[in-house]
Formats: sequence, structure tokens, C-alpha cells
Amino acid sequence: MPPQRSTGTDSEAEHPRYAGQYLLEARLGSGGMGIVHLARSASGLRLAVKVVHAEFSQDPEFRGRFRQEVAAARRVSGAFTAPVVDADPDAAHPWMATLFIPGPTLAEHVKRNGALSTDRLRHLMAGLAEALRDIHRAGVVHRDLKPSNVLLAEDGPKVIDFGISRPSDSELRTETGKLIGTPPFMAPEQFSRPRHVGPAADVFALGSVIVHAATGSGPFDSDSPYLVAYQVVHDEPDLTGVPDELLDLVARCLAKEPEDRPTPDELMTALRSVSASYDTRAFIPEQRTGGGESAVPERASRPRPRPRRPEGAEDRTHVAAQKRGGRRRRLPALVVAAGLALVTGVVVGAFGLPGTSQSPAGEHHAALPPGHAFRPWSLDLKTSGSEAAGRPQCTYTPRALLCVRPGVLAAAMDPDNGEVLWSRSDTGTTSAYSTPAPVLSGGLLLVGSGDGRRLTALDPATGATRWTRDVGRYEGRIAHAAGVVLLVAPDSEVTALDAATGREKWRHTVPGMHLPQFHSFGDGVAYAISTPTVTETRVAAVDPRTGATTWQRTMNGQLGVVAAHDGTVWFTSTTADQYTDAVLRYDVAERRLHRTALRVQQAQAQVAVRGDIAYLLGNDGSLVAVNTRTSKQLWRVETSVSKASAPAVAGGRLYLTAVDGRLLAVDADRGALLGQTRPRPGGTRGSLVSVLPAPLTAATHVYATAPDGTLFAVDGRDPSGW
Repeated sequence: MPPQRSTGTDSEAEHPRYAGQYLLEARLGSGGMGIVHLARSASGLRLAVKVVHAEFSQDPEFRGRFRQEVAAARRVSGAFTAPVVDADPDAAHPWMATLFIPGPTLAEHVKRNGALSTDRLRHLMAGLAEALRDIHRAGVVHRDLKPSNVLLAEDGPKVIDFGISRPSDSELRTETGKLIGTPPFMAPEQFSRPRHVGPAADVFALGSVIVHAATGSGPFDSDSPYLVAYQVVHDEPDLTGVPDELLDLVARCLAKEPEDRPTPDELMTALRSVSASYDTRAFIPEQRTGGGESAVPERASRPRPRPRRPEGAEDRTHVAAQKRGGRRRRLPALVVAAGLALVTGVVVGAFGLPGTSQSPAGEHHAALPPGHAFRPWSLDLKTSGSEAAGRPQCTYTPRALLCVRPGVLAAAMDPDNGEVLWSRSDTGTTSAYSTPAPVLSGGLLLVGSGDGRRLTALDPATGATRWTRDVGRYEGRIAHAAGVVLLVAPDSEVTALDAATGREKWRHTVPGMHLPQFHSFGDGVAYAISTPTVTETRVAAVDPRTGATTWQRTMNGQLGVVAAHDGTVWFTSTTADQYTDAVLRYDVAERRLHRTALRVQQAQAQVAVRGDIAYLLGNDGSLVAVNTRTSKQLWRVETSVSKASAPAVAGGRLYLTAVDGRLLAVDADRGALLGQTRPRPGGTRGSLVSVLPAPLTAATHVYATAPDGTLFAVDGRDPSGW
């Protein structure tokens, strides 16, 4: 373990240099529980790592509460929260790492820019309603929703900080007489009966947050928290400045009795009727029914009396409107760039959608031939007695789909009908978020444990163990290439193992490389990446069988390798804010580097390459196709599917999976949506994860996994029939 350090004199300054395997690069902020640091994962993703204050680390009650926070955050990790990447609540300094989401908090935005416009308020309210729906669906009550716990990301608001939230099955209860929360945004029942706080308290807080966003202050405002508490329990809210079209809905959220407040689903339905020009479904098409008719759910809204405005309300509303209108808003650079793209003739469209560098899953399989009979299938992959949640992670062979899942060490399924050929349980792995995908190498199936400490090689035909090795000291820095396992130690020494036997082949450092990250794409080469400075990237091609470096080059910018074939290697260029701004192709024989700048930068794009065409899917749902030889952008669409899987390309189609378990097919030539499956979100408890496995394609079949734990297969020839 790297040495720990302390800086400064105050109690908050004490913190380790590392949290697990993550180097803490900069301090983002601090709160009552701990300090939040900026860090990076092995693949280069920026992370927000919360490390508990040293003074609390020895408190058993506090550790229990932090474990509860980690459990709650993991349950709801998905599209509307900061996804949990890793955590260790039992470390000397307990910590939790989530994906870093660029963007201010709502509190910061309102303080800096004033109240939100009506349109932005509607979007905010709809986004928070969706977030609460998924949080409550996962069996969690947040209990501290407030402007400082709402991040304004580009793809919608994100709810953060589950420090005092409580899963419904938690054994840790609120102490008698102890109020936990932020008074201006607490519901009446949080003051009067804190042991019986339910999801309706979060809806009350949502109403208070919207009032703050609309006016700059809350519906109950005083310098004294005691007076605020009295107002929350006994007084009517001050809704002066809330737009008329949202007034009744906000008043319903702030009802004194929990049963009188709308549910998040009712809020979303009501918001759809507020304005014909606004649709909270984010381009969700109507679902088909058996008779071919569309089924649009309807919920009756309970009428509520219109809240009375206090005397002088019209004057205060006028002042608030002047405050909102007095500041000229600058269009974001992305919007301006998108407008320029339209003017210059780039094809830009929008889907009608329902809501580490690896070779694209469909890259190595044949196109979809006609005339092959196939019946879709679905199964819940788990072993007897295993109730662990989480998506399966799979790899394809013509004879079997080989998968892992929390609680399942490995299993093999018939690709044609889903029949389980063999399965092995793993009672020691319970995390739904860290089980790595299996790899077929050297004729064996290599599977890692959820804690990253053990690598096991199995016979893919029977599931029998062939060899196993402790790999804990490598802290997850494991790669596979050409039948070789590459292990990178903390001192940058690389150990190569024969995947067929587990025996060591060679051991040394790669010249000029500090903690290299290895990637392979089926061409027999291991591509090593390291970033010696923030402005350059060093790339080396290594023969994994001998360890010899065949070529090495230093390139400008922060680059990640995304594909390689036929003597060409593709990279993406990333800005300091984690936006992908270009695709680079490197001709190895000619030592020539060609850069294709994107017209509009992509948020943390994932990439699939087919021939000369690169397809980039942004974290915000934008999907772009560019010809890397001619530097022409072919098309661009806004999918409205945020934080989707990496795309897979095969047979002239792109496939991707959404956080709710939908599989989508896109025409690779035009960017048009061809079809999508139904959602499989994971039931009432939910199990959204932060990194989604890409779909797998082979012949006529497309395989995908879902948060409810299912593995399913569909006919790739007819996506419109999914």
C-alpha cells in the first residue's frame, strides 16, 4: 500500500494519498462526513472519491452510517445519480469512488446566475421526478434532497450525497430525538416522526428545491432553523415567484400530509400536460400493444386548491421576473457548435427513443445472413441460493456464451436457445458493480473475482478449474493479449503469464512507461498507453509473447487507444474536462498520424470502429459517425439515452444497451433508429450499474444483458419487431 500523508493543521486536512488503487489528485470540496477528491480510474475516467474524515474513522456508529451510504448509492447508481465505481467502507480511511460529473450544483448555479427560467424549471422538475422514481424503486429514501445535492449535468440533473439516506431493509435506524437533514428542505414528518419517514418526504423536498430554483429562496425561509422547522410543520409555503403553470404542482408536493403528495410517476404525468411543447418522456415512443395500438398510461391527478399568494405577491413576482430577465444568457458552446454544424450541412437528427477500450463486440463476427430461423430467448443467470443482483458480463464463442455475474463464478449457455450447459457459483463475490468481464485466452476462460484479488482459469467446455493465481498486488491492472495475461505492478514492472498454463513467460518494465495500460484488439499486439504529462501521451506496441517493444511514439494530447486493425491504430483525444474532441488514426508502416476534429465535442465518448468509420457515443446520448480517412462527419443524432454501453457494430448496424436494460439498434449508414427491446430495469429493488457491457453479435443473433440479471438474445435481422 502506498505511504499515507497528512497536510495542513486542521482535522479535515488529514487524508491518505491513495484511496484503494486511486491516486487522489486534487481536492474538490469537503463536508461534514469527509473530503471529496478528484482521481482517475485505470482507464482514465475522472472520479470523485469521498474519503471519511480521520476523526470519524474510529467511530463504529459512523462507519455503520457510511456503509449504509455506500449501500444506498450502489443501489441507485445509474442515469440520475453519480454512478458508484468502487468503495471500501472498511478501510483505515473509509472511501467511496463515483464517476465525476462536470457541472455546478443547483445551489451554485442559482447563487451565480439567479433564478431558472420556466422551461429550465420544468426540465429540472421532470429530471428530479425521474431520479426519485428510480431511487425509490431501488428501495431507498434520500432524506436530504436540497440544491447543493443536485448536480446540473449536461444530460439532466443528478442527485448526489446519500449520506443520511436509508434503504428500506436497513438495520441502522434514526436515533430517538435526533433530527437528520437540512431544515428548509425537510418534510413535516421528518420533524414530528423521524422514524417513519418514507418516499413522500423526498417529494416534499423536491417541491422546496423547485421553489429555491424559481426564486432564489425556499418556501420556508428564516435565519433560525427552529423557526424554519415551525414553519414547515404549521405554516403555508410562500410560493411567490413560482411560475403559474407549475404553481399547483409545487403546492401539491408541499402538502403537509405525506399521502396528499403526488408520487414521482404522477409528477411526470402531470408535467407532460403542463405544456404541449414540453415532453418529459425524453423522446420515448408509445409502447406497442398486442393489438397494434399504442398504450399510453393515464393517471388521474387529484385536484388541489390553488394556493393563495400573500399580499404584494404580484409585486414580488414582477421583481423576480426582472431578476431573471436582467441577465443575458450566453448560449453554451455545444449549442453554438451544433447550430454551425446544421448551417454547414451536416446531417443532424433525433431518435424517438424510450429512455475500456475494447474491440467492439460485433467486430469479429459475420454479418447477419437471411433465412436463418431463430427464436428469441431470455434467462435469469443465477445459481441455486444466489440472490445477488447485477448484469451478467459475457463473451461469445460459436459453441457457448460464457458469462459471469455476482454470485456466479462463471456459466456457459447455448447461444441458440439459452440452455445452461454448466454453471459454477461464487459465494465470495457479492458486489454488483466490480465483477470484470470474462476473457477467452489460451483456450481457457479467465475470470476475475469481484474484489480483484484472484484470477481463475476454467475449462470453457466443463467449467473445471485449470489454474488460479493471487493478483491482488496488481490492483486491477490486468490485461489480455494473444494468449498472454499482462499484470502491471505498482512499480510499473510487467509480468506476463501464459494463459493456457498460468506460468510466467517474462517480467520487465516497458521502456519509458509508468504504470502502462494495455489494450488489445485481436491483431496479436498489446498497445501500452501512459501519460507522462497532461499534454502528451506515450504509446508503445508490445509483443505480448516476448515482451519486445516493436515501436513507440509520443503524441500530443490526452489520448486513449480504441481500435486497431490492418496496420492502423485509432485513438480518441480528450480534453481536460473529459470531452472527446477528435479521433486520430495512426498508420504504423508510414508512421503517419491523421487527426479528425469533431464538430461538436462528445462527453466521455465510447467508440466503435468499422473500416474507416468511427462511431462515437457520448455519455449524454449524442451519437456521431465520422470518416477518419477523409475527416468528414457523416451524420449526428441525439439519442436521449445517457450513459449507455459502448456501441457494437456489425452487419451495417450499431447496437447499444441503455441503463434500464433496453437493447437498441441503429442504422450505421444513416443514424436512424431501427428498433429497441422492452426495458428490464431490475424490479422494485433496482440494480442500475455504472459501466454497461456492450452487446454481442454473431450471425443472426444479438445478445445483451439487463439490470434485472437477465441475459437475452434477439434476432438481429428485424429490430423493428423487438
